[in-house]
Amino acid sequence: MKTATIPSLRVDPELRRSAESVLHEGESLSGFVEHAIRKTIAYRQAEKEFVVRGLVARDQARQTGHYVEASAVLDRLQGMLDKAKAGKSQA
Repeated sequence: MKTATIPSLRVDPELRRSAESVLHEGESLSGFVEHAIRKTIAYRQAEKEFVVRGLVARDQARQTGHYVEASAVLDRLQGMLDKAKAGKSQA
């Protein structure tokens, strides 16, 4: 498979110094930038899928008239958080 290039990027010297200051041992600035791009792409894809799921759920709720109270959602999320914290403290 052929490789492609990402357009060069002009940044102020302070941003470059900041990026170089956090490189891991043996890591290149190019590798750092590639990793950042990959992570951002994955984040944005997940964000897009999240929004799509939300819109589908909204439409289903409107269609069925079945809604969940915000307090019930928050209680469930709090329970999940408490469970995760309890598991973490036992590890």
